[in-house]
Amino acid sequence: MRFKCTSLKYGSIFLLLLLISQSFNAVFAQDERKITGNLIDTENMPIIGASVSVKGTSKVTVTGDKGAFSISAKNGDKLVFTFMGYEAKEITIGTASSYKVTIKEANTSLTDVVVVGYGKGSRKGLSSAITSVKPEELNKGAIADVGQLLQGKVPGLNISASGDPNKPAAVILRGASTINSPGAPFYVIDGIPGADIAAIAPADIASIDVLKDAAATAIYGNRAASGVIIVTTKRGKSGMPQLSYSGYIAAEKVSNQLDLMDADQLRAYLTANKVAFSPNDDKGENVNWMKAIERSTAYSQNHNLSFSGGTDHSNYSASLNYFNKEGILSKSSLNRIIGRLNIDQYAFNDKVKFSLNLSNSSSKSINEPLQNIVLLQAAKRLPVSPIYNADGSYFENLNNTGYFNPVAIADNAQDETKYNVLVGGFNTEVKLPFGFTYNINLSYQKTTAAHGEFYSSYFGKYPTSNFYNNPDPGIGIAHTLIGGVFGTNGSALRSNFENTNKILETFLTWDKKIGDHTLNAVLGYSYQDNIIGDGFQTSSTNFPTDYVGFQNLTLGNPYAISSYRINLGNDLTYQRILMISDFFRLNYNYKSKYFLQGSIRRDGSSAFGKNNQWGYFPSVGLAWRVSEEEFMKGQSFVSDLKIRASYGVTGNSAGIGAYNGQLIYGISGTYYNNGVQAAGYAPTQGANPDLKWERTSTKNLGVDFGILNNKITGSVDVYDKNTNGMLFQYSVPQALVPGGRLWANGGSINNKGIEVSLNVSPIASKSFSWLSTINMAYNKNKITSLQGPISNTDSLRYSDPEGPGQTNATLQILKVGYPLGQFFTLKYAGKDASGNSLFYKHDGSTTTTPGIGTDYFYLGNAQPKVIMGWSNTFKYKELELNIFLRGTFGNKIFNATKADLSYTAGAAVNNILNSAADDKVTDTRNSFYSDRYIESGSYVRLDNATLGYNFKNLIKYVSNVRVYLSTNNLFTITGYKGVDPEINQGGAAPGIDYNNFYPKTRTFLLGLNASF
Repeated sequence: MRFKCTSLKYGSIFLLLLLISQSFNAVFAQDERKITGNLIDTENMPIIGASVSVKGTSKVTVTGDKGAFSISAKNGDKLVFTFMGYEAKEITIGTASSYKVTIKEANTSLTDVVVVGYGKGSRKGLSSAITSVKPEELNKGAIADVGQLLQGKVPGLNISASGDPNKPAAVILRGASTINSPGAPFYVIDGIPGADIAAIAPADIASIDVLKDAAATAIYGNRAASGVIIVTTKRGKSGMPQLSYSGYIAAEKVSNQLDLMDADQLRAYLTANKVAFSPNDDKGENVNWMKAIERSTAYSQNHNLSFSGGTDHSNYSASLNYFNKEGILSKSSLNRIIGRLNIDQYAFNDKVKFSLNLSNSSSKSINEPLQNIVLLQAAKRLPVSPIYNADGSYFENLNNTGYFNPVAIADNAQDETKYNVLVGGFNTEVKLPFGFTYNINLSYQKTTAAHGEFYSSYFGKYPTSNFYNNPDPGIGIAHTLIGGVFGTNGSALRSNFENTNKILETFLTWDKKIGDHTLNAVLGYSYQDNIIGDGFQTSSTNFPTDYVGFQNLTLGNPYAISSYRINLGNDLTYQRILMISDFFRLNYNYKSKYFLQGSIRRDGSSAFGKNNQWGYFPSVGLAWRVSEEEFMKGQSFVSDLKIRASYGVTGNSAGIGAYNGQLIYGISGTYYNNGVQAAGYAPTQGANPDLKWERTSTKNLGVDFGILNNKITGSVDVYDKNTNGMLFQYSVPQALVPGGRLWANGGSINNKGIEVSLNVSPIASKSFSWLSTINMAYNKNKITSLQGPISNTDSLRYSDPEGPGQTNATLQILKVGYPLGQFFTLKYAGKDASGNSLFYKHDGSTTTTPGIGTDYFYLGNAQPKVIMGWSNTFKYKELELNIFLRGTFGNKIFNATKADLSYTAGAAVNNILNSAADDKVTDTRNSFYSDRYIESGSYVRLDNATLGYNFKNLIKYVSNVRVYLSTNNLFTITGYKGVDPEINQGGAAPGIDYNNFYPKTRTFLLGLNASF
């Protein structure tokens, strides 16, 4: 019996242990098990490379083939699915062990998040005018400049780009706000104000937000008068590492040429007019000199490799970009390498976030030497002259004044700039109790420009008395002799300058929701220390050989040339400007229906007069989201409707240096001192203790709308922008101001306009979709005052191309009541009986000898009335076609190129256009600047067409491959007779086509994007 009891006892224990073991297994199984499934999109296509994580843990995996995933989780856990371009999705684990999860593309309607100054906001809550552009919406092509990426994409943003790979596009927002500077928008990159846009590769851009009205830009105070463009770069996300590649190769050809006479045409013209070539020029050739300075095909390539990933508490993103672009002019090119690193690290239960942003751009710009001169000489050079002599030397005929071989100029000189931009930002964000967040941002930017020029001994044969430059037109700009810089036996110049920008910004944000009331307040401080032009410049001459270039200045012997002066650069190159700012913004909304925004910024700058170093820039905005009202709930036509109104004041200090408000002395002649002619010094600029900011105030009224469940969305904005106290250098009596020059505030300018954008999705099925986006903007610009500090003038003539026989013949005028870029010139009246050009006198009669200035008329405006961009994207399964058209309407172009190349009186020594064939050689005034050479600048351009195909699951470990073909500038519809109607719209002298127009090209491109 005892044995049986003992057996029973141990059997009971064994049974108990077995039950406990099973219980533990059950508990363990309940705690964690293998969860599998597939992730797909709304079209039932697998999503490969998406992040799958267990919320609140460090468990992360990535979807593989067919979107499959496998991860350990327990009942009640939440799985989070994230993938770039798609909305995040959460599911709760139940009893099932396998799940099919669908995620949809991120909504791009009015609910998008936009980046604003010192924070983010929802588009539905904006009371200001902001346009956002996603990476897929940016222009395609062999483009390295952000300005060209945005052409035609933002209503009110007028962008004109040159064919020159080393020249950035001119960017003007809502019309010219000032006459002192180009007026380009202020860039903010990843929260770093004033960052150089050259430090960003287009492939690294995650979004671009363009802040247009003062309610949006006033938070940036003194630098925001011309708008603000905020660029956000891509960041890593939690999940397995992601590797992406994007690249293309491209070929470019000249899209249009000047219609110059060839040798036979020019010879026939001269014969008909009883004139002949000089034997010194006519060698029986037929040279196309424009083609002689161009490449037949220019090639470009771009490669971008990015690597990103992260965990629940950190993420990283790194990229390397290589870009190489040949210019269509034979010597020009751009080579650039950009490296970028973004790191985000969370700590202390994710209450603290540390962010590091580093970017370095190293570029080598090789310019066409003396580019503007080369273009001018190629345009006017006689086709009957050869490029080379029989012995291989360059053919020249220096008996003709100002007449040089453009190929020889380009081949015997160097012009190179190495430009490096280092941008670093370290940000700390701390989440505090009661809805407070504290940010402190430290940033540093250093830009270095190492420039070199070399002119071989060949230039020694050119006469210094008639070798002029060929500058872009502008206020106070004239042709000057530059032959003296060529020295003897070759000359070289080198410079190395750097700018540094150190910024400390700290701000406290308060987010609070109290019932139906939501508050967001930002209070901050900014300190900025700018050092500009820290470096040196020098030159040398008298080299033993032409093979030294500009890299070996020590081999020169300038001291043996008594007339040579070493070029040490401009005076006052080194400058230091300190800026201190305080800012505050309050956003309030009630029930997400009524919105109020107010901000104020106080800026101080050492650059301004001691009496006006501080400026205040306030703004206020109101919005009513009508679609949230009860009376809108019963209808389905209007899905979103918001009315906005705003007013604000911003400032402008662009173009002002550290010493513009101070008394400046400079060299002023010589005087006889103890037997020696010594340099004399005298004031060159008077002091102005009252010099202050320009102030631009903007009123804006806008409507945002969405109808038919947001199948149609858009916005309409009406604005009125006034700039007062424009910064300008005035000529004043020396009896009143030492030096006769004074920087002061004076005059005002107004811009009024309407902007419309519309997004339509006519077709949106699983297999086929069509998205159409169009934007248009109308702007009217007017100078309202030219009141100066000493006298009140109402006009100033400027832009003097100095055509043949036309001393002081200007093209434009600053005039009260007229726009910037107003053409003011002679009015053509046809021909007299002898075939000579006639012009209207101011009294209405005609004459062959009009008075410069006195017989001028107001004859058109360089600024367009309307600019337009229209994009259409068609998708059929994995095939995608995008067609983008861009247009400009209502502007005039002064075709000074045509005028100068119509000078028939000099046709025996300079080539002319075929359009001048009906003018006689005896008509010495046929090229006079007049409305004969003012043409319509309106055009519509097929700016880009891109056809792409997406391959999914093509190769193992490759989640997506996209191959595309793209072409730029396929055709242009225009009545303009020049090379291209896209003439520079920036600066004070817009709309002038002069003899330095870099040829535009047509691009054909093959690209590849791949994700691993």
